[in-house]
Amino acid sequence: MITAGGSGSRIVSAVPKQFLPLGNRPVLMHVFDAFMRFSPDLHFVLVLQEPFHSEWKALCRNHQFRLQHTLVSAGPTRFHSVKNGLHHIPDNALVAVHDGVRPLLSPALIARVFYFAEKFGSAIPVVHAAESVRLTDKALNTSLPRDRIRLVQTPQCFQSTAIRKAYNKNYHESFTDEATVFEAEGHRLFLVDGEKTNIKITTGSDLVVAEALLNRSEY
Repeated sequence: MITAGGSGSRIVSAVPKQFLPLGNRPVLMHVFDAFMRFSPDLHFVLVLQEPFHSEWKALCRNHQFRLQHTLVSAGPTRFHSVKNGLHHIPDNALVAVHDGVRPLLSPALIARVFYFAEKFGSAIPVVHAAESVRLTDKALNTSLPRDRIRLVQTPQCFQSTAIRKAYNKNYHESFTDEATVFEAEGHRLFLVDGEKTNIKITTGSDLVVAEALLNRSEY
């Protein structure tokens, strides 16, 4: 499942950030490409705000993008969007939920999350914090041990029956990603190595970095 419910407000663009050009194609198409490099047999569900459905279909026509996928309407939050998408995932399958603005993940990362999710029920990619970290509380702040901090990425992968059951609850502001919802159901999370290059495009500078990475031979 690819979640692309954002509007691009932080990148200051009239175009949703998942539709911005990266190389010669929209960011979102590079996400599909990454998963297709891993396996051409995947079933894709794309969660997108309904006002952007027609624009996405037009982009698909213009770029001759014919990859089969199920288009689902996004909700008011990521929680609701993923919940909508899960209705289209079969039981007893593995489902990987990935941000529609992380276009540079490798087939090796995708293989890793599927492998460990099948083995342990979940697989959440994380990377080490490269900078010092501080926790703030109004005027106070305190240092956190950087070696114990992990930054969470996607794709986050789960057994579909278990993650769908976890989403049978009301929304809470603490549900910032699929892992927090899964954990709230009482499940343990299995962490796997993410990738520094698996960046999330949220600002204009991120797009510049992504363009540079895309021009490297491995992409």
